[in-house]
This record gives sequence, C-alpha cells and structure tokens, in this order.
Amino acid sequence: MLDKLISWSEHPDKGVKFFSGTAAYTKTLSVSTAMTAKECRLWLDLGRVEVMAEVKVNGRNLGILWKPPYRVEITGAVKPGKNMLEVNIVNLWVNRQIGDEFLAEDSDRNTDGTLKAWPKWLQEGKPSPAGRTTFTSWRLWHKNDRPVESGLIGPVRIISSLHRTLDQSGKIASQ
Repeated sequence: MLDKLISWSEHPDKGVKFFSGTAAYTKTLSVSTAMTAKECRLWLDLGRVEVMAEVKVNGRNLGILWKPPYRVEITGAVKPGKNMLEVNIVNLWVNRQIGDEFLAEDSDRNTDGTLKAWPKWLQEGKPSPAGRTTFTSWRLWHKNDRPVESGLIGPVRIISSLHRTLDQSGKIASQ
C-alpha cells in the first residue's frame, strides 16, 4: 500500500525498493453526470510511468500504455457516479537483480561477473540456496548500483474535452 504516488525505488521497504514485476493500483473515481454528456470526451492521463501500464475502468480493459504520453480515452468506460480504476504497472528486472546482490553468492563466477559453470541447483530445477530471486549468466548489476525509478509516479489526471461539430460555414452545428 502506498499513501502517495512515488517511485518504488524511493520506498524504505526493501521488498518494494527492489521489486520487479507487476503491481496493481486501484482507486474509486467519482464522475459527474455533466462529464458523461454526449459531447464530452474523457481521457485518463497517468503522468509519469516506469515502465508500462495496463488500464481498466469498471473492469473494461482499455489496453496497455508503453510509452509517453501515458494517456487513454475512458469516455465509453465511465458512468455517472462511482467508477473503479485499476492500473497495473510493470517495471524492469534490474531492481530485483540489484536487490539480490545483497544476498550470498549462489554460483561460481569470474571476477567480471560471468558464470564459470551452470550451478547444480539450477540444473536440478531447484531454488537458489542463497534465496536469490533472479539468475543470469552475467551479473551486470551490483548492490551499490542505484535502483531505477519504477511504478506509477504520476500525477494522474482526468482530462475532459468538449467536442462540437462545425457546419460548412464554421459555426457550431446544432446538436
């Protein structure tokens, strides 16, 4: 649970700071009747996202956002009153690799971080004896490396726009 939108890499809990995977954010949105009028369009702008976001409104999947602007139209998914927003954020693997570097070594390595031989525990399909979550043949990250920013950083906004049709003279056509 987060009280406010921050990068996971800034969180004091190491389980959050070094997390890699998918995390769900949920929020109830209140939408006025005027915002759902026929001529209104609504957009959800997630602000800053590290790295990808899947957006659902009232259970309706509105797709995956993988580059800026992290914005999706929500007009057809919202209704007047309370609406459930769910945003699933996926980050990069690097933070978990950095976090695992605080644990004991679980394989025979060269000084440059490359693997000397496949560890027996891996060949047997067993978990790391050191409790590491990740395994790579070449360790590119170290415990002194700074975790990359991750998560829904925001700010999250609903943007509304009014759509009007113009007649041939450029005047607003009757609705």
